[in-house]
Amino acid sequence: MARFAVILAAAGKSTRFRDPNKRKKPFIDLKGRAVWVRAAEVFVNRDDVVQSLIAISPDDMEWFKEKFRPNLAFMEIEIVEGGASRAESVYNALQQVRDDVDFVAIHDAARPLITRDWVTEVFQAAEANGAAIPALPASATLKRVDADNQIVETISREGLWAAQTPQVFRRELLLEAFEKRGELNATDEAQLVEQLGHKVKVVRGWPMNIKLTSSADLGMAIALVNALPKPKGIGPLHPFADEEPRSLF
Repeated sequence: MARFAVILAAAGKSTRFRDPNKRKKPFIDLKGRAVWVRAAEVFVNRDDVVQSLIAISPDDMEWFKEKFRPNLAFMEIEIVEGGASRAESVYNALQQVRDDVDFVAIHDAARPLITRDWVTEVFQAAEANGAAIPALPASATLKRVDADNQIVETISREGLWAAQTPQVFRRELLLEAFEKRGELNATDEAQLVEQLGHKVKVVRGWPMNIKLTSSADLGMAIALVNALPKPKGIGPLHPFADEEPRSLF
């Protein structure tokens, strides 16, 4: 069985998320559990995940350790100091990944609506191809807009997909991609691997796998959390579990 490590990216500034208590989006409550906890528990509850890490901003470090001490102990998650960018944060965590790990999965800590079966799909695609990400084909009409919010052109959506996480790569491949990133300011890890010339397999993603960016997204997540498809007999890895969610699928 292949061995996976998971890195949760939680060091961002959440500048577009307006919370009245000024909390960053991974740390807000989502129906009884923090957003990052919901994202993490799907991974740490797997036999093939042998190491779990979370990248936290230095400004949040002490508060995070104290606030979530029980969760961290229960889930055995290692804390890594994040950097000035997502790439730096993930790279810092990657340096702590064990040598016996075969694949590394990077997941947004602000994507709490993820399921075990969806993770399995991406893991299997990564094993077969060395690199895999979930993504959704663009369905809306796309417009390029200038600085004055005037439409410059309409862009064909043919072949355009919106990337999601978890993004999963063979460990040695991901290390090489980071070491050779140069000045590329990548917005996800797949972009770094693409730069190497390595093909990245796309798994069709899931509309419910949303990333919390604005406060409106939180309202959507609250509405959707109990509708997530859930295998029978598998509960959340948390001592205070939600009621059994309904499945709409």
